[in-house]
Amino acid sequence: MSERDLVMLKCITGINKLKFMKQVPLFLLMLLWMTGLQKTLAQSPEPVDYVNPLIGTLSKYELSTGNTYPAIARPWGMNFWTPQTGNMGDGWIYTYTADKIKGFKQTHQPSPWNNDYGQFSLMPITGQPVFDQDARASWFSHKVETAKPYYYSVFLADHDITTELSPSHRAVVFKFTFPQTDSAYVIIDALDKGSFVKLIPEENKVIGYSTKNSGGVPENFKNYFIIEFDQPIASHFAVKDGEITADGLEVMANHAGAIVGFKGLKRGQQVTARVASSFISFEQASLNLNEVRNKSLEQVASEGRSEWNDVLGRIRVEDNDIDRLRTFYSCLYRSTLFPRDLSEIDAAGNRMHYSPYNGQVLPGEMFTDTGFWDTFRSLFPLLNLLYPSMNDRMQEGLVNAYKESGFLPEWASPGHRASMIGNNSASVVADAFLTGRQGYDPLVLWEAVQHGANHVHPKNTSTGRYGHELYNELGYIPVGADISQNVARTLEYAYNDWCIYQFGKALGRPDAETVIYAKRALNYKNLYDPSTKLMRGRNKDGSFIANFDPSAWSREYTEGNAWHWSFCVFHDPQGLIDLMGGNKAFTAMLDTVFLVPSREGMKSRRMIHEMREMQVMNMGQYAHGNQPIQHMPYLYNYSGAPWKAQYWVRNIMDKLYLPTPDGYCGDEDNGQTSAWYVFSALGFYPVAPGSGEYVIGSPQFAKVSLQLENGNTIAISAENQAKDHIYVDRLLLNGKDYSRNFLRIEDLNNGAELDFNMSVKPNFSRGTAQSDVPYSFSNDSNIN
Repeated sequence: MSERDLVMLKCITGINKLKFMKQVPLFLLMLLWMTGLQKTLAQSPEPVDYVNPLIGTLSKYELSTGNTYPAIARPWGMNFWTPQTGNMGDGWIYTYTADKIKGFKQTHQPSPWNNDYGQFSLMPITGQPVFDQDARASWFSHKVETAKPYYYSVFLADHDITTELSPSHRAVVFKFTFPQTDSAYVIIDALDKGSFVKLIPEENKVIGYSTKNSGGVPENFKNYFIIEFDQPIASHFAVKDGEITADGLEVMANHAGAIVGFKGLKRGQQVTARVASSFISFEQASLNLNEVRNKSLEQVASEGRSEWNDVLGRIRVEDNDIDRLRTFYSCLYRSTLFPRDLSEIDAAGNRMHYSPYNGQVLPGEMFTDTGFWDTFRSLFPLLNLLYPSMNDRMQEGLVNAYKESGFLPEWASPGHRASMIGNNSASVVADAFLTGRQGYDPLVLWEAVQHGANHVHPKNTSTGRYGHELYNELGYIPVGADISQNVARTLEYAYNDWCIYQFGKALGRPDAETVIYAKRALNYKNLYDPSTKLMRGRNKDGSFIANFDPSAWSREYTEGNAWHWSFCVFHDPQGLIDLMGGNKAFTAMLDTVFLVPSREGMKSRRMIHEMREMQVMNMGQYAHGNQPIQHMPYLYNYSGAPWKAQYWVRNIMDKLYLPTPDGYCGDEDNGQTSAWYVFSALGFYPVAPGSGEYVIGSPQFAKVSLQLENGNTIAISAENQAKDHIYVDRLLLNGKDYSRNFLRIEDLNNGAELDFNMSVKPNFSRGTAQSDVPYSFSNDSNIN
């Protein structure tokens, strides 16, 4: 209740006998007050209010339920901030079961497996000046912790300090509320592996840089930071490799740090710190500080809240289940964090970037911290649908990455990283162009995808195509060639070749350039074993490997087994159906994935967390916690059994996504697992990015509205929506009966009304005609 309402209530109850009460009837005053109160109570939560950044933080090395941390940030921001419960250098920065906070860290970490770079932290304390991460740590409770995408607050019990922070894209405002003390300090930890700190007490300022990284950086890499306090620095200490000294103002060491002290603080007195950083220079860091200079924490938080609501508000969901709303908007938040914008704005207002590929400062866009092996599947298609102008910028960033390194990235953090397999930059580039992205030079990217398909990075086998010589010669990568994950690589390369073909065709390139990729797009057939109806490793002489166990997580596959990878023919499900013997046989193989017990294959190799996550979810060999199989339930739409897709998609959403600290069923992975849910909850999913189609599933909400950047709206309604009404009985597109199992992006971009009628029973006749089947390369008349 507002102060105005309290005053009004006092008037009404006679506590304050004001003169106007004699002139205005009591019932009218009561009516006025109740109207105002009802408006206050009826204010609907905004999209950001449903987001819980702590979802997925109940994770550990052995079992991931997201492997996330609370990313307090702006959408696609250059810097994230997070409370740090883990030790310095630990990829698990924040875990929900931890008891103590050791600092508040600027982070650029995309996942614990890739770890961080350019990180540093601040930590307020009282008492004696200490630096050691365990000595400065404080107990905390989630009951006095507030985590929003744009704001974080927590009470540090051991120091009697409340810490608040709110970031902009490249800066942040901290507010420390101290007890009454003459021993208030803020620790600045530039971390190890090479760092520098300089105290400038007369300006109430500390500057420094961190070089700490986990790979993928040039030799001159630094993250320069500036910290300005609004209170006089009364005392200061330099820290060199753990040793605290009152002498000297500069430290360059393996592990540099500083401690600044404040005197005469009264209880509740606040110290504000404004922090900014730059990968370019101290001067640029000072420019970046202008994002928050002269602004209060409340102003920055209000701006952040507004920006998040603009981004999340592209989708408006109406639903009475608050847990589903929390799940949905939390997933949409995770889908709009990565890839991060690495560019900065110079004094003239021009966009520029430090190149993580060649170490130069260059004009234009740069984005990083994403693995295309994960995010090509649904994260980038989501950007193309909802945030196309952002992906326009990202594509320009890819142009620059190719110019600066000679390759498109496959896993960037911040430069090329040796992680995962495939050449899925081709998918990201092709799908962007085919969905209308513009503002960059696509011919540079055409050159880039062809180069990447026929070369491998000289220092990094995850970039370009490892084994391309054998793949191009034989049509597959054989077992015994000392190239691991040969089945998985072959399948991904075949899809990537189709993407290149689609891209070249859309560009109008001559057949001499494109036909070879159309031919190679069918290479998946070379690993199909008719005796098992699965994709199986093959020797160089053409024979299949012996002693084949479909459930074994063997070296032929990437983080999976034959059940996971045999359906990774995104671009040609019809071709796979034909290989397996038709619709009935294909549907039976899909069914079998869910029937083979999850314990099968658990002893085939050393346990890794992806295996454990599949096992404990108890959905057979379906491993939604890892990416290769996430599209598989939608494949029922290709074999005349769309109701089975509807059943499994809804089952996965209801069972495996929750608004809780253990809310995911495996690694969240830079927005991919979240974007799967966002699409699926809307009722459709991009099985084959590059096809321009979305395959229909089972919408989870009764009413959704998507506001597109072009001004058009997609209105989705699901009549008879209920937890057990998972089947699509009928679908109307723009008021007309629509039996197809897919939607075209042009239909959605033009604005569309999708009216689903949901049922508790399957409709065995809807979507079963051949004309209802989504795109497959084998059905593409342009190649025949």
